[in-house]
Amino acid sequence: MFTTIVAAVVVLGFLILFHELGHFLVAKWCGVGVVKFSIGFGPVLIGKKIGPTEYAISAIPLGGFVKMVGEDPDEEVVQADRSIAFQTQPLWKRFLIVFAGPFANLLFAFVAFSLVFSLYGARVPSDAPKVGNVVPDMPAAAAGVQPGDLVKAVDGKPVSTWEELSRTIRQSGPKPLTLQVERNGEQLELTVTPKEKEEKNLFGEVTGKAYLIGIERGLDKIEVGPLGAIGMGAQQTVWWVVTIFTSLAKMIQGKIPASEIGGPILIAQAAGEQARLGLEYLLHFMAVISVNLGVLNLLPVPILDGGHLLFFLIEAIRRRPLDTRYREIAQQVGLILLLALMVFAFYNDIARVLQRWG
Repeated sequence: MFTTIVAAVVVLGFLILFHELGHFLVAKWCGVGVVKFSIGFGPVLIGKKIGPTEYAISAIPLGGFVKMVGEDPDEEVVQADRSIAFQTQPLWKRFLIVFAGPFANLLFAFVAFSLVFSLYGARVPSDAPKVGNVVPDMPAAAAGVQPGDLVKAVDGKPVSTWEELSRTIRQSGPKPLTLQVERNGEQLELTVTPKEKEEKNLFGEVTGKAYLIGIERGLDKIEVGPLGAIGMGAQQTVWWVVTIFTSLAKMIQGKIPASEIGGPILIAQAAGEQARLGLEYLLHFMAVISVNLGVLNLLPVPILDGGHLLFFLIEAIRRRPLDTRYREIAQQVGLILLLALMVFAFYNDIARVLQRWG
């Protein structure tokens, strides 16, 4: 439990802080005055003013925030501060400052993925009929199949590739199969009866039915050089961005059930599990969560960075900012939507916990 809480605070806190650091650095680069940069929220524990900016460490270690001069469009800015106020900057500067937060999250993901590939190598699907994960409450788990088992034959018929093993099981129907398995140099025979189950794709959509025993393809680890790691890090980041956007689109279309939405409790549980597995898994998990934060903040929902970017786009088209009252209404709607989503995510998390306990 302690590991789970600490891992969740470190992961979420660091990634949100990195997001705010993106806003901060680009604001400084654009000549915008930053009143305060805080690590954490709430009461200030340690604070020091350097130049015009107060740097603080606050009591609640879940992220941080940046307070800029003239950040609020309705804020009165004295004449002496107009040149450094956010609201008086050219549109392109305001766009860059807001976009820098999500970009920082995507940049962190790229660096983390590249580090994982460089330090630990890449895991690629194995061509051999090697068992990866064994799905609980499925025939293979009941029969004693274990991760890392190498299936040599099915009912006496040799198999040499994963595709051959998968095809043989799928075509067998519901009859018992005898698997000849090699485990740590020892030869074993296990009897397993395939079960008809729905098959789902990456996004949870049902694609059909098949006879399955509940094993996943094994992975082989390959060494990756520095340049290869950078290339694979970029590919992995892009793949996750596309996958998340596609998942959101399918969820809006109703093709993915809303029950799949997870919140802080699910993230905390996953962070704890990954931390226990080691640095490689924790770094990979942080990269995935960072991509999620970056993508979600780019959604055109008022109150999120993407909502501000949408306002800037409207301003560019109209040649003048959107009226304050329309902005306020949009932000109120965005806040209500965000709060509703958070409540729903918490509900799903609690339902999962109760289901697991039941």
